Amino acid sequence: MNAGLLDRLCHRYPALLVDTIAEHEPGRRMVAVKNVSVNEEFFTGHFPGKPLMPAVLMIEALTQVATLLLLDRQSGRPAAHVTLRGVDNAKFRKQVVPGDRLKLTVTAGPVRGSIVRVAATAEVDGQTVAEAELVLVVTPSADIDPLARVHPGAVIGEGTTVGAFAVIGPQVKIGRHCRIGASSVIDGNTAIGDGTEIFSFASIGLPPQDLKYKGEDTKLVIGERNIFREFVAIHRGTAGGGGITTIGNRNLFMNYVHVAHDCHVGNETIFGPHATLGGHVAVADYVNVSAGSAVHQFCRVGPYAFIGGYSVITKDALPYGRTVGSRPARVFGLNLIGLRRRGFSDDTLKKLRAAYRYLTQSKLNTTQAVARIEQDRALQCPEVDNLVQFIRTASRGVILRRGGKRADDSAED
Repeated sequence: MNAGLLDRLCHRYPALLVDTIAEHEPGRRMVAVKNVSVNEEFFTGHFPGKPLMPAVLMIEALTQVATLLLLDRQSGRPAAHVTLRGVDNAKFRKQVVPGDRLKLTVTAGPVRGSIVRVAATAEVDGQTVAEAELVLVVTPSADIDPLARVHPGAVIGEGTTVGAFAVIGPQVKIGRHCRIGASSVIDGNTAIGDGTEIFSFASIGLPPQDLKYKGEDTKLVIGERNIFREFVAIHRGTAGGGGITTIGNRNLFMNYVHVAHDCHVGNETIFGPHATLGGHVAVADYVNVSAGSAVHQFCRVGPYAFIGGYSVITKDALPYGRTVGSRPARVFGLNLIGLRRRGFSDDTLKKLRAAYRYLTQSKLNTTQAVARIEQDRALQCPEVDNLVQFIRTASRGVILRRGGKRADDSAED
């Protein structure tokens, strides 16, 4: 037990001032021993002819024992470091000289957030030689498996864990409290936000699969609290496409999802297994792309859209709608389930449904249908305005072909 606990200290000879642990009440109290030898380096200059252990080193010895006590309170492998913030009520009652055996006792006291107060005493032959109240800060730090390959230039945030055989490149910046799975690869100029989970065998930030890419320095920027499951591949951008791929916050990428270069994904989206985005795709917030679906290069998927399983999207997919199919994809009304889950009011849903009828069920062409929606004062609301603006700004056109009537009715009921 003693050797294992002592290994948690970052100090080694001659900075290590703890020889052994005599008593240990996990999380509460620890007693350690320091045998003060005449060979200690500090005796050379403190003082010639009358060697004395400096008071500051007695505080350091007590701090090291307190550090061991607090590190042992952390579950699993040590993923924290302890810093001395202050020393209160320090008293030094007797000199410590070569040959003394210091008994170092620390007892954990009040905790306030990351700050812990520890009562500490040092004794020699039953007499107190020093006592103090130590103020310590426990800060989570990265926990990197010894078998991982993390480049010295990489930045790993506090509380982040890195699994065995993971490979992290020199330009990678990973935020706090992330989890990097075993055998995953993160490379390139890649920034990953706090609380993100990357599972085993995922590939994040590697070069794009674009023959025009010539090794230029491009970026991948990922927001907070995203989940990338097994075998997900996210590529960084190309100079010709703006130089950056972006992922927002709180997105779920299920296994084998592929996001190509220069894509821009919003917040709180869900990608089913094997979903694929070609290059330069823009996916707005709250989108659900189901398993096996593919979105063609330069297409957009509007906010709150639902893409059905194994669909092929070759034009822009309408906001708020359900787009399903591959030969070709068709619109099956509103994404009512998703919209209701997101708190859309019945009045808003009624207006969106009426706008969709102009687009998909009337005999008007797209230009006429959009004009009619804008003229209909009963349909005015921000969501309908967004729908109209999305259509007007579509460079590839939008998917408006209506699905079969029975499917359409069942989707909206």
